[in-house]
Formats: sequence, structure tokens, C-alpha cells
Amino acid sequence: MKLPRRRFLQLAAGAAVLPAAARVAQAQAYPARPVHLISTFAAGGPNDITARLIGQWLSERLGQQFIIDNRTGAGGNIGTEVVVRAPPDGYTLLLVSSANAVNTTLYDKLSFDFMRDIAPVASVIGVPNVMIVNPTVPAKTVPEFIAYAKANPGKINMATSGNGSTTHISGELFKELTGVDLVAVAYRGGGPALIDMLGGQMQVMFEPTLACIEYIRAGTLRALAVTTAARSELLPDVPTVGEFVPGYEASQWYGIGAPRGTPPEVVAELNKQINAGLADPKMKARLSDLGGIPTPMTPPEFGKFIANETEKWGKVVRAGNIKAD
Repeated sequence: MKLPRRRFLQLAAGAAVLPAAARVAQAQAYPARPVHLISTFAAGGPNDITARLIGQWLSERLGQQFIIDNRTGAGGNIGTEVVVRAPPDGYTLLLVSSANAVNTTLYDKLSFDFMRDIAPVASVIGVPNVMIVNPTVPAKTVPEFIAYAKANPGKINMATSGNGSTTHISGELFKELTGVDLVAVAYRGGGPALIDMLGGQMQVMFEPTLACIEYIRAGTLRALAVTTAARSELLPDVPTVGEFVPGYEASQWYGIGAPRGTPPEVVAELNKQINAGLADPKMKARLSDLGGIPTPMTPPEFGKFIANETEKWGKVVRAGNIKAD
């Protein structure tokens, strides 16, 4: 059973159930030993790279090693459960991502409730997807694509990197808001989907910036728009989808979470240090290399953001009758 949204926001802003003196003492000593930061996807991807950048920053700032531990599988649910079951002492953290918000609705029988069991610590970055088309598609703008799709209902293939992936739900939101009929084709990962995009078997895709930017620059794929509310520094001349489709916004995002009950003083210290990293010019530049836009927030703000994203994508998943692979 899902927690009411109001209750989750209370938990996001709430305190742990430890005596005040014990909480203060623990926070002052934190961290006294290495910290494990769980990345729920494979090494080398944006989830893992973000975790390593933040882990390195925290190691340098707090004087203890932050060890990146990749626990993959089930769309991120295996690694998330590791953190849910860990002691709430600040020594096991989660690289939270947009997948967690989607999975709340996408998976029917999770053994945990993400919004109840993971405490928001800090937001890190938002990363846009890019709406790309094969050059054989005559449309050069989003309005032209919408007109083309409406003239060819059910004939345009939309590649995704898997059911419920950000590439999928970004496209489903586009379909919902524009009324176009695109055929979603699920691949096992973005790589195979891009191959068929390049080959012309697929006509449109909502792909992470870094995965497709070289194809865009080479002219082998055409960028119509980015999915975030603001334009991307990596593609400054490419408009946003929202400039043509009111209310459209979709992004991959990453942050840090901890087991429910983690002392608030520990959460506050982590939030302070992470936000300092997001303001550091060198760290900002490295995150920008991922196509990321730093998104500093307080723990309650991040909790509210997660609740809003969970509600938003839950509606998209239900409306599209999307099921996990």
C-alpha cells in the first residue's frame, strides 16, 4: 500500500526517533568509518558516474572514504532494497534516481515502499533527454513532427531502452500531451535502440544527451528538442519540448537518499557538503560534462520533488498501461 503524499512530505521533513543528545553526538562523530554509497545501475553509466563524483567530493570534505557499491538488477530495485534494509546510521546511502519514482507505480509487488523507507538527503543534478529523429523523418521542429505524426498515426516507431525507462516515459508523456499515436518499441538498453535509430528502423527516440550528442553533431541523427524545462548547455541552440508543448518536462535526475530514521543531523551535514560541491566551479564543470544541471535543495525540498515526480510518472505509467519488463 502506498503512503499518502502528505505523510511522505512529513517524513521527508521530520526527525529521527533518537534521543537528542545521542543524535548530536553521532552527528559530531560522523563519519567515523567508511560510508557505502549504493549505485543501483552498472558501472560506467550516468548513475554510477554521478555517484563517484559525489563520493569523491564527500571523501575529500569529510575525511572518510565513500565507497561506491554497484548493486544492479530489477530496474534499480535490488540496490534500493539494500539501503532500505541497512541500519539508519548514515553509513549506507543510496544514489537516488528518477527510476525510483517511476518504479513505485511500475512494479506491483515491491518489498518496500520507496517514499516511506528512503529519507531524502540531497538533490544533485537533472539531466535532459533529447528528442531525436532519423534524418529520413521530414520534420525539423517539434510542431512539424507533431503534424507529421498526426498524418501518420500508428506508423512511426518510437525506440525506448526498456519499458518504464526514462526514454520510454519521456515519450509517453509526449504522446499524452500531444495526442500523437507512436508505436513504442522496447529494447534491452539504449545501445541497441540507437543502432536501429541510425539504421532507420526507428524514427524517434527520447535519448540521454551524452549517448546521442556525437550523432547529433555528425548529422546522423537530428535533435528536435531537449526534455528539460531549460535548454542544455551542451546543445544551446536546441529548444525545449516545453516551448511547443505546454506542461511538458521530463528529465533523468539524481540525488542522495538514506534509510528512514537516519539522524537528521547526519542528513543535514551530508546535505550541506553536497550543496557545497554543487556550488564548486570544478564540480559544476564535471557535472556539466554529463549534460547535468546542478539542482541544490534542502532535504524537505528534495522530498517534495520526489513526491511530485512519483505522482507525475505514476499517472503516465497508469495511463499508458506500462508494465515492467
